[in-house]
This record gives sequence, C-alpha cells and structure tokens, in this order.
Amino acid sequence: MDVSEIIIAGDTPGVEWRLPVFRFKGTKPEAPRTYIQAALHANELPGTALLHFLLERLRQAESEGGILGDITVVPQANPIGAAQSHFGELQGRFDLGTRTNFNRDFPLIALGERPSLVENIDRHSAVDWLKRHLLSMALGAELVLDLHCDDEGLQYAYVDETFWPEASDLAAALDMQAVFLSDGESSAFEEAVAHAWKHESAGERRTSLPGRLSVTVELRGTRDVYPEMARKDAEGLYRFLARRGVVSAESHPLPAFGGVVAPLDNIEIIRAPESGAILFHKDVGESVKEGELLATIIARPGMADGAIEIRSPQDGLIVTRVSTRFARRRADLMKIACAETSRAARKPGTLEA
Repeated sequence: MDVSEIIIAGDTPGVEWRLPVFRFKGTKPEAPRTYIQAALHANELPGTALLHFLLERLRQAESEGGILGDITVVPQANPIGAAQSHFGELQGRFDLGTRTNFNRDFPLIALGERPSLVENIDRHSAVDWLKRHLLSMALGAELVLDLHCDDEGLQYAYVDETFWPEASDLAAALDMQAVFLSDGESSAFEEAVAHAWKHESAGERRTSLPGRLSVTVELRGTRDVYPEMARKDAEGLYRFLARRGVVSAESHPLPAFGGVVAPLDNIEIIRAPESGAILFHKDVGESVKEGELLATIIARPGMADGAIEIRSPQDGLIVTRVSTRFARRRADLMKIACAETSRAARKPGTLEA
C-alpha cells in the first residue's frame, strides 16, 4: 500500500490543505481499477468509518496477494469542509466562502480531456483545486464509488440509469433497501464521472458503459456511525469488489437485490407547507398508503387551527427523514419511493441543491 498526500494551496496566506490518498497496486492488468471516496460532504462520516475498516481488509488481502486490480481510496475527501465550523456545528455540505455545495459544479468534460483537469492547477481556488484532483483520480478507474449518507435514512444509492441493472450486485452486497435511478443531468461528482465516460471524445455520447460504474452510496443517516455497522458495510463492499474481480476472495454468491427501484420522477419529496415544530407519525423504512398521516406541523401552538396534517400523496416506502424537529416553510421532510410518477414538478438532475 502506498500512502501519499495531495497538497492543496489555500486561498489566503499561510493556509494549505492535505488530502491523504491510499493506493494498492493490482497484480492483474486486466482487472477493473477502482476509486472509492468518502466524506465529500465533510459532516457525513459513515463512509469514512467504512473505509477505515475496508483499508484494514485490503491490507490483509495485499499481504496474501489478493489485490487483483488497482485500488485508490480517499477516506476523507474534503479537508476544506472538515475545517469549516459555524458556532460549533460542522458545515460540511456547503463551502462557506462560495455557498456552493461541495458535491456540485464538478467539471463536465470528455474523458480525453482528463489531463486538463490538473494543468495549471494553481490558477484555481482551493475548492476547485480539490474537485479537479478528485475527478482526475476517479477518471483513472472503471468502478467509482462516492460514499455519502442522508440525514436519517435507509441504505440506498443514486445510480445512473446507464448502469442499471448491472449495478444490482452493489445494491445486494451492501444490503440496500432502495435504489434511485438518476438521469445524469447534474454536475454532482458521480454524474461528472459518468458524463466523461459517456463523452469519451468530443461530440460522442455513449449510451452503454458495460463494466463501468459510478454511483453515490447513501449509508443510512449522519448518526449511523458505529463500529459493527461500519465493519459489516466494509465486508459488503469487499464482497462487491470480489464479485467484480478487483480482489480475490472465497466465492459466496450474492443474493438477488430485492429492494425498491424508483426513477427520480417517482420520488415524492414531502415538504412543510408552513413553518413550525414537526411531529412525525411515520419513520424511515415504513411503507405507507396514499392518504396516511405522515407528520403534523404545529404552526400556531395553542390555536384551534394551529396544527397542520401532512398526508402521503401515494403509496410508497419512506427512505429518508430529516433529523431536525423544526421546519421552515417548504423545507424537505421526507423522501418516499413510489411505484407511480409524482405529480410534483421536478427539475432535471439531483433531488437537492
């Protein structure tokens, strides 16, 4: 295993950021190359815990000659965000300087333009420097996994329609309960990777990418950071790598993925009609019927008309829920994966800013 650091110059004098990168050299040139990162949203730590235990497993495999394909692992992909706290709260999702989501505005380039990402890198801000290095490393692989988590949630993933159903082995290995099929219309990290693969050269657009995968994995919620949970997920991810021929392991067939599969247009995002205290009547993992009571917003405490009921617009599975118990008007409360298309309008791309 090789451990190195990418040094990112800060935007003010005397500041720099260090990005640790772990690399394993494979013994079979034909084996898939893999890139895995966690905590691009720096306050989402289940993936960092998973990769801590996965690296332990990979070191063991390396000592036994079991690393077949090149593997690059970045357990804490955002040292800039990890240093941005506001009144004691880690602000790892948005850059405080630009107010930009750390998982947006990745360059959308053709694969052949990969070298340009890090050319004259010192012309770019620290955040763009970081994004360009991450994307450059990922584009050297065939399997790319970006590990995130939700606020409160089930184990699920965003998978570009191009990679489904081939990616069902990852969903099965990590015991996911849902898969959201995305349309590849944003500048998020995993979609920037897929964009480059689809546009291998200028003017080209491929609709099939066999053997490749770029995916966002949502590892439950922000507070689901426990040793046994992280070890279990690490073993699941190792089984996936073994199935794809990246590492060697005893052959254990994966069960068929039996979770919910829903395109983004079928995701009902439940929003608060008014501001107030949130009383949830349903939890993540529960199946609901159209018209069932999901939550009550206490908008005007003590008033006869002060409580507002929120009901499910259709049948579905509650995949996520916010952990806060106070809502601003139009704040997201839940995501429900449904069999039918939502009647709510949705812009192309990812579900949140």
